[in-house]
Amino acid sequence: MKSTLGNLDRRQFLRSAATLAAGLNFVPGHILGLNGQTPPSRKLNIAGIGVGGQGASDLGNMAEENIVALCDVDWDRAAGTFKKYPGAKKHKDFRRMLEEEKNIEAVVVATPDHVHAAATMAALKRGLHVYCEKPLTYSVWEARQVAQMAREKKVATQMGNQGQASEETRRLCEYVAAGAVGGVREAHIWTDRPSQGLFKEYWPQGVARPAETPPVPANLDWDLWVGPAPMRPYHPAYLPFKWRGWWDFGTGALGDIGCHALDPVFRALKLGAPLSVQASSSRVNQETYPVASMVTYEFPARGELPPVKLVWYDGGLRPPRPEGLPEGATMGDNGQLLIGDQGFLLGGRLWPQKRKEEFGSAPKTLPRSVGHHKEWIEACKGGPPPGSNFNWAGPLAEAVLLGNIALRVQLREELTRAKLMWDPVAFKITNIPEANKFLSREYRQGWAW
Repeated sequence: MKSTLGNLDRRQFLRSAATLAAGLNFVPGHILGLNGQTPPSRKLNIAGIGVGGQGASDLGNMAEENIVALCDVDWDRAAGTFKKYPGAKKHKDFRRMLEEEKNIEAVVVATPDHVHAAATMAALKRGLHVYCEKPLTYSVWEARQVAQMAREKKVATQMGNQGQASEETRRLCEYVAAGAVGGVREAHIWTDRPSQGLFKEYWPQGVARPAETPPVPANLDWDLWVGPAPMRPYHPAYLPFKWRGWWDFGTGALGDIGCHALDPVFRALKLGAPLSVQASSSRVNQETYPVASMVTYEFPARGELPPVKLVWYDGGLRPPRPEGLPEGATMGDNGQLLIGDQGFLLGGRLWPQKRKEEFGSAPKTLPRSVGHHKEWIEACKGGPPPGSNFNWAGPLAEAVLLGNIALRVQLREELTRAKLMWDPVAFKITNIPEANKFLSREYRQGWAW
């Protein structure tokens, strides 16, 4: 009996099908989309949470995938993103979006810092892949919990510190590994944030809470914007973007830039958890971070690598000029300095000139990135872990956020007499017990996870 498959009879068809099935045994499961994995040939279904600012940029780097759902508490601010992806379902509450939209496979979180963990954990608990903007979380405890949940769920994750995928990061690691400056015992990293010169600022810090209580704009869901943080009256002093300087909502200059600027140094020097943290700053209050600060971390020896002192500077502060830097060479408003036994690397350039002439150039030994966002997309489809997956980003965020604890006004007097001594295994500050309350925060009712 002839089948409807042209001149192919039923027996021939079955033999051909059996041969094809046998051949498929040699194709990796992730190529076929088996075991719940998305094959590389199929587009990923992505949802965005917080899409009016940085989230719009992140999604723009993923626009070849399927953007299926979008969430923002301010639909006027998010209007451009909504227009770009007209087929995506629109939401204001990410909790409802994740509950209702069953086709979501991956989530991009780009909310203000205080909502990062709540949105990320909601996605992770559903087994969804997550891309979360830096500094990953608001608190040290949240960073530990998010990284642990990502491991349990075995999903693809990436923190939004795009520079980790750069050529500059790899070259710094290669120069240090090749011994260009010998053993590195000091590292200095600085930024002009939050101030920019005398008359400009990225966002305000060192200010008090506003007394006025203007009405909430009709386009903004203020209750959802506050999220897990303590409720307070609306004021335009908090948003958009200006939330970074407020203790309740942001993580200051260190949280904003630290996961970018410290990342290459942590990679090059193979740093982990610090032994201690201490800070000094301009006047600080309980509402906002200081205008300028210095945070000093001490790290132990790692195998043959010597102990390291790392100093962070913000608000326009910077380290002294290193000996051997030519007169007229600038340090820059934002920079990175690694000081070794045989020279120093300033912004990735080897100095002094004599050492540069002796050493030459470091060989290229590290694999290059396909691109920060593409790393995550490929990992969601069964590829290798991205460079800033949460196993890396969690501990990095912990170290960064420990620095903010040392800036707390409640500890200011105590910290003039002692460092914060950190035990990462016991997860506690061992010498100043009252500091441990700042490792986490209490969530507003309805936001705990």
